[in-house]
Amino acid sequence: MNKYLKIAIVVVSCMAIGYLSGTVTRESITTWYPTLVKPSFNPPNWIFAPVWSLLYIMMGISAGLIWSRIDFEREIVKKALIFFTIQLGLNALWSYLFFGLHNTLLALIEIGLLWLMIYETYCHFKKIDKLSGLLLLPYLAWVSFASILNASIWWLNR
Repeated sequence: MNKYLKIAIVVVSCMAIGYLSGTVTRESITTWYPTLVKPSFNPPNWIFAPVWSLLYIMMGISAGLIWSRIDFEREIVKKALIFFTIQLGLNALWSYLFFGLHNTLLALIEIGLLWLMIYETYCHFKKIDKLSGLLLLPYLAWVSFASILNASIWWLNR
């Protein structure tokens, strides 16, 4: 399988995870989420879909580039992709905890674990392919912001 097909497969997979996470989010965005007290720096709701779409595309390109190196560095690549898969699962789980279960504290705890897994993925990716690591930095930054937002929402609504 060539590099571009691998990238396409991972991008589509990331977008599918994002879409499925969005199905959990949709109803709560119009019912539960508006009832929460939010900090002054809370972005408008419309910003989340384009930001996440761009991040999922960048994540997919990043992981696809890593996957394309499997013939040269099999064990290192496999380990890096395991971390990628774990963080992607945690990414989806956060939406369920926050928007599905309306549990802001459990989501806050989980987003801390998610941040650590993204950082670990970044560390592994940058050793294999510098561009792949760089492509994860906006995701890490956004989840850092989301962590602060999650913490603030929890604090203001406890």
